[in-house]
Amino acid sequence: MLRSRRRITIPQNLESNAPNLQVLSFASIKEATNNFSNANNLGKGGFCPVYKGRLLKGQEIAVKRLSETSHQGLEEFKNEVELTARLQHVNLVRVLGICTEKEEKMLIYEHMPNKSLDFYIFDANRRYLLDWGRRVQIIEGVTQGLLYLQEYSNFTIVHRDLKAGNILLDKEMNPKISDFGMAKAFTKDEFEANTGRIVGTYGYVPPEYVRKGIYSMKYDVYSYGVLLLQIISGKRTACYYGSSENLTLLEYGYDLWREGEGMEFFDSSLDDSSSPLKLKRCMQVALLCVQENPAERPTMLKVYNMLKGEIEDIPSPKKPAFSVKRDEDEDSNCIIKVKIFSVNDATITQPVPR
Repeated sequence: MLRSRRRITIPQNLESNAPNLQVLSFASIKEATNNFSNANNLGKGGFCPVYKGRLLKGQEIAVKRLSETSHQGLEEFKNEVELTARLQHVNLVRVLGICTEKEEKMLIYEHMPNKSLDFYIFDANRRYLLDWGRRVQIIEGVTQGLLYLQEYSNFTIVHRDLKAGNILLDKEMNPKISDFGMAKAFTKDEFEANTGRIVGTYGYVPPEYVRKGIYSMKYDVYSYGVLLLQIISGKRTACYYGSSENLTLLEYGYDLWREGEGMEFFDSSLDDSSSPLKLKRCMQVALLCVQENPAERPTMLKVYNMLKGEIEDIPSPKKPAFSVKRDEDEDSNCIIKVKIFSVNDATITQPVPR
């Protein structure tokens, strides 16, 4: 008896929603990537290997290829097909086409020659390539991309895996948000949803999602706050800081900000051309984004206005999420927060009790 083989089909309305989407042949992708050679392997995007390629017309591409035999990542792949092709913004990585021939499942993207943000900010030498001007450019681009997803696209999109590794850089070092495999779409009248399957990356996932599986636009606001702290400090969430080295990145930043010593937090590779006032503003906004209560985190529209200086009276942030300490002026009845050990870029995929 012949066994039927599972295959992804292209949604009927996908091409109408993304008229520039190409359906590419397996032979053309195989030739473009030199038969998916190891030399062209760019790493992994979610659950899939990604290959660099060049089409016959000379266009450079990145090919995300899901294994034929593995079902891991299948739902993420389908999700990315249905979502990403509909999104058009200068700060989102553009999908060029798809290939489902020969039971293949491949997405074809524009190639981003300058790798991802984490390639620079966490490296002792390459961080110097990101001066303050470039970091401002990256911050503004990521902010604009998220603002589009939350306010200006046809659906409200929650990315759920915003991190330094998913911020890709084009030839002018402009940032583009990538990897929408875990993203979820809301209609404009929806505000939050609940899931029993927790996915994401340690260090970027907010407390309400870890504990209850609740996600909303404030999920990405939290991840954005973590990312912003990393951009201005060059520090990882996987390490501990402070004189006794027992503070998470969020706690360390908050303590320095509250003590008026924010300059100690900033990346030492930044030179005198950096603006202390703008750095401190970024730090304060980032700390507002990582507060425990999602209702107290700003919207991305407010984040944009605060960073632009259009809101001068910026609130004072409260203790960040996942802190094991309490402010002296907090309610004495408050519960000490659960601490999650943060492993940068370690992916979470686990059930949560409901």
